[in-house]
Parts: sequence; C-alpha cells; structure tokens
Amino acid sequence: MPVYTDRNGWSQAEYDLKIDWTMRVIRMLRPDIFGFQELWHASSINRAVEASGLAGEYDVVAPPGATGERIVCAAIVRKGLMSSDPDWIVNFPDKFVLQSSGDDPQTPEIRVDIDSFSRPVLHFTIKPREALDDVHVYVCHFKSKAPTKVFRESWFRADEATYKKHVTGLGSAISTIRRTAEAAALRFMLSEQMKGTGTPVIVLGDINDGQHSNTANILTEQPRYLVGDSVGGGDISLYTAQTLQEYRNTRDVYYTHIHQDVMESLDHILVSEEFYDNSRKRVWMFDGMTVNNDHLNFDNHKETGTNDHGIICATFKYKPIKAEARAIVEGDV
Repeated sequence: MPVYTDRNGWSQAEYDLKIDWTMRVIRMLRPDIFGFQELWHASSINRAVEASGLAGEYDVVAPPGATGERIVCAAIVRKGLMSSDPDWIVNFPDKFVLQSSGDDPQTPEIRVDIDSFSRPVLHFTIKPREALDDVHVYVCHFKSKAPTKVFRESWFRADEATYKKHVTGLGSAISTIRRTAEAAALRFMLSEQMKGTGTPVIVLGDINDGQHSNTANILTEQPRYLVGDSVGGGDISLYTAQTLQEYRNTRDVYYTHIHQDVMESLDHILVSEEFYDNSRKRVWMFDGMTVNNDHLNFDNHKETGTNDHGIICATFKYKPIKAEARAIVEGDV
C-alpha cells in the first residue's frame, strides 16, 4: 500500500525485512510498555509481535481503523497491566486557546487556530501494583521539522513569483507553529489531569524536537533537577529520561535521529514526579536508559528494514521514598 510519497508501496521482501527487524527489537528489549509513534496498519504490528514469539505476553493496542490510510500512534503492553480501554485523542481540549493581544503596545495581536493533533495521541492507563493508583500513559507524535508544503496552497499558486523563494522559510514556520500548538494542547490536558491530584504520568513520543527545545519545555514545564540529598518535585512537571541518564553518565552520546549529518534527540520518555528519584512523592526509582541507534549510521533503512529513528528504553524500579525521609522533608519531625 502507499506510504507517504511512495505510491507503489514496498515490495514483499522490503516489508518482510521491516517485520523481521521490528520483531527482533521487541524480542531484545521486552519492555512492559512499547510505544509506536507511527503505525500505518494494525496487521503489521500484529505480525511483528507474532513473529517475535511473544504474542502470549503482550496486548496490542491499535485502533481497528488502522488499515493503511492514515497514521496513528500504537503500543504493545504486557498482559495484565492495562486498566482501561485505549483512547485516541484527535481534538484539542474545548477550552484550549492560543490567542493574545500582546504583552505591551509594541507587541501585535496573535491568534493560532489549530484544533487537532496531526497524529491522534494514544492514551490508556496501567496498574503496575494493585494497591497504587493507575498510571496514565500517552503516546504522541508531533509535527516534524520538515517544511510544510505551502506550494500546494491557493495563495501560493496565485502569486508564485513572490512566494517561490520563501517556500522553505514559510513552510518551516508553519510546521513549528503546528508542533508548538500540539505540545501546548497536550500540556493543557496533562496539567488538567495532574494538578493537585498526584496522578502518575508517562509520555512516550517523537516530539520532533530536542531535549532543551521550546517544544520539550512546554511539555515538561522545565522542572528543576535536584542533586545530592535534596528532595522536592513538581506537581505537574515531567522529567526527561535523557536528563536522568545524563546525571549518571560521564559523557552524553544520546541521539535518536540523524539528518544531513546532524545528530538530534527527537524521541523522548517523560515521566511525572512519581518516577523522579529526588521527589518527595517518589514511587518508582529510575534504573537507567539505553538508546538503540547504531542502525542510524547507515542510510539504507528500506533495504535493511530498520527505522530512521533510534529506540530509547527507560527502566524504573518500585522503590517508594522512605516514610522517615518524607516526614523530615515535610517538617513533621
């Protein structure tokens, strides 16, 4: 079937290589939750899981309407973990607004009228332990940094002589605005859910931007990372697995994508304070992160069945902060 601009689709051999590589990654990592940021067809993810020999261990989370015509986010989840039906969120929240008259008289009015995600955000809950609250999981895929194809627009065709030389700048700006709006909309939903509730959250996704980008800053609320025996945590903050790993490494070699020889970290695992080591509300302790990215050094993904993105895996252990430590922090003793 067609894939992006490849109207003829892949050959059976190319498809088989993709299934083979995917199933080997599943079998190698065997995570409790595996987020897939770009699923075209539900049959393909089922084939990969079956081929891995682990179909009896996982529930496949893919919408029945994923039949190759549109792109969605998906997941596989270890059996027994899911505690809700999955939901694919298309529309931004009803009360979400991106509009301002300006901070001062020199700032022009701005209004962004975007009301839906480019790729529906997958949401479901898991229950790692019966006595604890459900953990909310989101799998997202934001608009890429590739310039939007404005040459298709009527205003462009009406005055191509003017706009042709600006096609990259205008297209990149539109992509950035769309990606920023998507990050803000998801953050709006997360803040509504997390504020004052102690709700554990995990966000897995290709946000198509780096660790310190504005996109990431909007999603995470830029929490402070504590050191030593300092204890704190942000109620609605998200912490990046990349930063957590950097506090343990002597060198940062983290990247998940290569474009024109530029290595970037576009794919992220973000967790709420319940997964943050120095949080007074810690339930799970960070136990390390790996990046499977060697295949990015070779630009032959269609011939080898590999992805053009790296695969990150973060591990957490159940280790709630001790009650005595919590009492000291809160001033009870």
